[in-house]
Amino acid sequence: MNSGQTFGSFVFGNRGTLLALPAVVLAALGKPSAFSVASGLPLAFAGEAIRMWAVGYSGVTTRGDTVTAPALVTAGPYAYVRNPLYVGNFVTAAGFAVAFTGKNSPAVRGALVLGSLATMVAVYSVIVPHEEAYLRSTFGEAFDDYTARVPRVVPALEPAEPQHGSYDPDVIFKAESRTWLSFGVALTVLALKTLRT
Repeated sequence: MNSGQTFGSFVFGNRGTLLALPAVVLAALGKPSAFSVASGLPLAFAGEAIRMWAVGYSGVTTRGDTVTAPALVTAGPYAYVRNPLYVGNFVTAAGFAVAFTGKNSPAVRGALVLGSLATMVAVYSVIVPHEEAYLRSTFGEAFDDYTARVPRVVPALEPAEPQHGSYDPDVIFKAESRTWLSFGVALTVLALKTLRT
């Protein structure tokens, strides 16, 4: 394993911790308002809905510390974008960043929102190529064909064909329980800070 692969493995294995850092900063420094909460929470819930849609197709393998994929899923949200989980995470993070910063000064609000989203972009810019290297080595030409048809992060307007995979709602609770816990903690902190500011 070369140094790039080692770094990619490290970032992938610690992505939860790395992505929690901006959340902690928002919780510590954010000053929410009723308007910012009303504006940001719909985005946050929309992001989680995207995640649940994607997890229903990809299953619990998305929760591991190493990249694995028993099959190349190209159905559901994966027919529109190759990384729907990360798109969902980004939308959720944007929603919470907006929600937490309503009463911060414009400069601080801008720094908190942009800093949070820039952290996500930095993490994903490492782990997406790391994942794609694994998928390419595992699925070969099938993955290359998929990447030629489906964009990496900006969803297409029409789903690509052919599609492989099926939706299994039974995996969502098992796969998303940690995400729901984090989401609940963020909502609780947001509610407490809103009442105090």
